[in-house]
Amino acid sequence: SGVPHGGAPAHHGMFVDPDFPAEESSLFCDYTTPLPKLLGDVTWLRPQEICKQPQLFPDDPVEAHPKQGILGDCWLLCACSMLLKNQHLLNKVFPPEQPLWGDRVYHGEFRVQFWQNGRWIEVRVDDQLPCVNDTLCFSRCQSPRAFWVALLEKAYAKLHGSYERLWAGQVCEAVVDLSGTIAVRWSLKGAESPQQPKDSQTQHTPNGMRLSELSLELKERCAISCCVHSAPTGIPELGQYHAMSVMEWTNVTTTTGEQVELIRIRNPWGRRSWNGVWRESGSGWASLEPSCSQALLGRTAEGEFWMDETEFQQEFDEVTVGCPLSETGHLQSIYTGSYLTHSHQIGGRWVKGHSAGGCRNNNTFSINPKFWLKVCERGEVLLSLLQYGHPEPPAEGRTQQHSHLQAIALHVWKVEKKHFNLMRTLNKPPLVSHTHAYNREVVVPTHLNPGFYLLVPSTFLQGAEGRFLLRVHSSCSTSLSVMKSPPPLQHCSEGEWETLSSHGCWSVGSTAGGSRNFTTHGLNPRIPFTVTYDPGGNNVKVTLCQNRPENSLHAIGFHIYKVPDGDSLLSPGAMSPVVSCVPHAHSQEVSVFCHLQPGKYIIIPSTYQPELTLHLHTLQGKSGNIPVKKKKTISVNH
Repeated sequence: SGVPHGGAPAHHGMFVDPDFPAEESSLFCDYTTPLPKLLGDVTWLRPQEICKQPQLFPDDPVEAHPKQGILGDCWLLCACSMLLKNQHLLNKVFPPEQPLWGDRVYHGEFRVQFWQNGRWIEVRVDDQLPCVNDTLCFSRCQSPRAFWVALLEKAYAKLHGSYERLWAGQVCEAVVDLSGTIAVRWSLKGAESPQQPKDSQTQHTPNGMRLSELSLELKERCAISCCVHSAPTGIPELGQYHAMSVMEWTNVTTTTGEQVELIRIRNPWGRRSWNGVWRESGSGWASLEPSCSQALLGRTAEGEFWMDETEFQQEFDEVTVGCPLSETGHLQSIYTGSYLTHSHQIGGRWVKGHSAGGCRNNNTFSINPKFWLKVCERGEVLLSLLQYGHPEPPAEGRTQQHSHLQAIALHVWKVEKKHFNLMRTLNKPPLVSHTHAYNREVVVPTHLNPGFYLLVPSTFLQGAEGRFLLRVHSSCSTSLSVMKSPPPLQHCSEGEWETLSSHGCWSVGSTAGGSRNFTTHGLNPRIPFTVTYDPGGNNVKVTLCQNRPENSLHAIGFHIYKVPDGDSLLSPGAMSPVVSCVPHAHSQEVSVFCHLQPGKYIIIPSTYQPELTLHLHTLQGKSGNIPVKKKKTISVNH
């Protein structure tokens, strides 16, 4: 048989992935990790070449757990362990009923799904896996015959561009990618995240609750992992930034009546690495009834060990907690245990010079994207801002560790419906917020009363570009929408602008009344509109357009009349307009930008000469059920 580029034997009719070939280009990206030590030693083998009768999942569920190889992706393997606690999610990531080894239709292809930026995407891979000395060199299952972990890892590496890109990462990112849930990180040492930019105006609301405040039922349902940032005293072999999975929490009573919370932890390296009092032969077990000790030690699998909550707090620096998901996709709050049955998501982007306003220290903060959140009744609300990845080199001021991320924040203000001044609002402290952090996703948990809220996502640096996803999960009915920005007009007041349209025509003998010089002026079409709130300054723009060729334009113009209280039958001949766009001009469009006080108005568009026929199209501004100042952009198209 022939040998393809990566050294794997060729198999007639088997799928070979052209986009992620069995070559060094799929292993390495920038050669900055210890991984290039494998150069020249890797061969690519299919599972049936590695062992007899390979399986996707082993018969014994304990043997399905991941075991780390020489790739530093413990953060991904912790998320894989989460999947084994939720069959519904596992079926989502690894769609069942795929052809397997031994099936007549099997041809070496697997489909794996990942949640990316708000939707599930499919990644196809072949089953050629990197090996050294005929053994998998990266992640695998505890059972040497099971390959779901190795295949998922390969698909995730393809998603990122290479295996080397998986060398280091955050557990919370992998948990989200394998579930679509929301995950938060808590420090066990009480310190803020390192390298956090300082925004002097930000009022920070921490995710803040102690891990001990989680109910035992929630701890069992959550995806929880623990991480050390440096070598702890009790686990000297772990080195830096190693993550482990929390497998079980249980309360036990000692023979003296003391309550102790024990935690079973799994090391992806597949070896027990704990020397505390609850190690396998530790003194702690003597304080329990023998039957209790035997039961707990009896369900300790390879690579697992027990410790109590006090030791856990001392030895680990950080925990990651992923919200449980129901089969219907509803998040369960880790703060209250309630199911958040209402959810919305909406995308956006920061664009330099347009919507990348930076943090609140900048006078351009107001140009950041803005969103309306309407809360219909008091309830629990979980807000999250997720930024898309940035593979480009780090900008000045960002470390290599955060090279693919911006420092992002989410601020929330409560506002009054229809009586809202943007600048005055943004100059006040936000109701709740998450300060700028170099996280892919920042989360703001809160309870909100009924009403309208302004949400402003931002980067710390002004002009920093990127795309993001805003997510809202709540126990109460909510709606989420984009706040429309004011049009780029001089002397424009703050607020939100809406546009309405109206169509019509001037017809000879009925509605072609001509200008105010003619007694028939009142026959012209009438477009009513209402101003409900005066923000100060110009708040109405009216544009009249005619749809005729440039060489046959009519002279057009319009007048705006105030409708007297209680008078719906306005007689233009007996009144003076409050605003006029005259003299009539032979233009494709004419417009006026003006200030109108609250009240009812009508626009009367006209040609200069009466008895001219022309089709009429009118656009006029109107506010909807949103908390903004009343402003109108009105265009009249003929």
